[in-house]
Amino acid sequence: MTESKYHEYQIIGRKLPTAAEPVPRLYKMRVFAKNEVVGKSRFWYFLQKLKKVKKANGEIVAVNEIFEKRPNQVKNYGIWLRYDSRTGTHNMYKEYREMSRVDAVHSCYQDMASRHRARFRSIQIIKVEEIANSDVRRPYIKQLLEPGLKFPLPHRVYRAPSRRYKKLFVAHRPSTFQ
Repeated sequence: MTESKYHEYQIIGRKLPTAAEPVPRLYKMRVFAKNEVVGKSRFWYFLQKLKKVKKANGEIVAVNEIFEKRPNQVKNYGIWLRYDSRTGTHNMYKEYREMSRVDAVHSCYQDMASRHRARFRSIQIIKVEEIANSDVRRPYIKQLLEPGLKFPLPHRVYRAPSRRYKKLFVAHRPSTFQ
């Protein structure tokens, strides 16, 4: 299993206490980022847009990385997102079949970059939810849920059994179709 490029962080922050507001409200957010520093930066970016709290007037209370409960089981994920294109802001729902939430988000960022030319900075992940097989909407994910699914191997080249001892250096290129 390869390690994902992104991590999921739960970040809790608030406004700095003042005389008018000695106990400010706490704001909790789940953020997907490459590391903790980028996660904090995304937290302040979203909090500034949602609640008008800047980094200069606020503080981070806690940063926790969230790990998957069942990382070795394939699951279906629905991702609600908003992204800025060249023409405007668009809301979207996409589905992915991955091993973890982080892998699904990584696939989403790759998919948005390829299909819509959207950069990481212009994509806002609103919600990531594990969905049951019966709730899958997209046909490209539904086709993977069929029982007894098989993938054909169309280019199989069968070769005669090789010699007992193979040479270390050979005079021809290696074959990739085995």
